[in-house]
Amino acid sequence: MNKKKIYPQWFLLLPLLLYVVFFLFPSLLGVFYSFTDWGRSTPKNGLHFVGLQNYVEIFTSDKNYASGIMNTLKFTVISNIVKIIPALFLAIILYEGLKGMGAYRTIFYMPSIIPFVIIGILFTSVLNYKNGMLNTVLQAVGLGALKQKWLSDLNVVWKSIYMVDAWRGMGYVMTIFMTGLSTIDKTYYEAAKVDGANFWQRLWNVTLPMMRGAIMINLVFGVTYGLKVFDIVYVLTNGGPGHATEVMTTYSFQLYGAGQYGLSTAFNSILLLITAVIGIVIVRVMSRKGEM
Repeated sequence: MNKKKIYPQWFLLLPLLLYVVFFLFPSLLGVFYSFTDWGRSTPKNGLHFVGLQNYVEIFTSDKNYASGIMNTLKFTVISNIVKIIPALFLAIILYEGLKGMGAYRTIFYMPSIIPFVIIGILFTSVLNYKNGMLNTVLQAVGLGALKQKWLSDLNVVWKSIYMVDAWRGMGYVMTIFMTGLSTIDKTYYEAAKVDGANFWQRLWNVTLPMMRGAIMINLVFGVTYGLKVFDIVYVLTNGGPGHATEVMTTYSFQLYGAGQYGLSTAFNSILLLITAVIGIVIVRVMSRKGEM
């Protein structure tokens, strides 16, 4: 094997410089500010180091900021479940020769390229209790008992958010799975069929192990997206009803808008730490399984 490098190492300098300037430095600066009383009054009173005061307030305040952390973690887990599992089966069905695969693939993928603002306007109208399309259709087909206050009832508001999020993101996840399926040699399936393996046995013993890379990509992307979720919650409920659907990013946004910049960056620092830890754990666990 030729050990000569195609590109000299100094080609990495520009990307590394851009990474440091636009990501690493702002992130470290944000962590620093999270230990200060940075806010609108800073120009008058000066910047003061307050230690862990901002972090203590997040977890002990009567404003229940900690619920935003729990909601974020809950959204991350459930949103990935309701997207990844259906997307996997959709990918298998489409890849195994369903007629019009290209058209179906396009239809499922299209929502993922629609801006969240448009999605918010669309589904705020569709899920409106009084004259929304969903409740109107339910009433028209004799299922009026199923009508709900989709975006204002505490019992169903999160279900509505998961539904809208799955509608938008499932096609993207499915596309990655279909790419993974295309890399599997069909002889493995033929051998499994000869051995008498049914669909579930082929799925467990052939498909899932051979798609470890695609699964890891979807998990990493899905977890990162879930932890940083903002748009879908903001445009649908703005954290309501009350503060029931507040997540870390919406709290951070509100605090920054209120001039509490130090407390806002403390939220972002917690989010950065959680994202980094979970991302590393997922990659290491999947990598170890790949070596077995």
